[in-house]
Amino acid sequence: MIEKLFESSLWSSRFIIILAVIFGLMGAVILFIVASFDIYDTAKFVVTSYLNHAHPENFHEDVVGGIIGAVDLYLIGVVMLLFSFGLYELFISDIDAARDEAGGENKILSIHSLDQLKDKISKVIVMVLVVGFFQKVGHTHYDGALDMLYFALSITAVAVGLFFLGKVGKSH
Repeated sequence: MIEKLFESSLWSSRFIIILAVIFGLMGAVILFIVASFDIYDTAKFVVTSYLNHAHPENFHEDVVGGIIGAVDLYLIGVVMLLFSFGLYELFISDIDAARDEAGGENKILSIHSLDQLKDKISKVIVMVLVVGFFQKVGHTHYDGALDMLYFALSITAVAVGLFFLGKVGKSH
């Protein structure tokens, strides 16, 4: 009887994951809101600059940097969503509403193991890093041929990394 009570309590303790799910979703919502305000601020900056016939120094770099920064936040929000959905599906229950809406199995949220969750999250994190790289590249000043060579090599490295990342998890 004590064993049955202990095992029941142990199995029920998995519901503590609900905290990670709820706060992960809250984090995603916050990131989406912050990114949306960043886009709004960038759009406001562009409109006021054009209405005032002003062309501030580094105008294009600032606009592109602001938008890429927002995309970065959106991607991190997606990581938080995948994390929350994955934990919920792994430890609590399948998300029936997603399956009903998809007419079967939802391929985006279909997570059956921690390895699948890790793979999905790691792919999005790599995309966040790539977006962050390109945001930094936009604000970098190149002073010579060696800087341009490093720039070309870094883009090649990113392209090769993305190529191999696309190959992960695919079977022929």
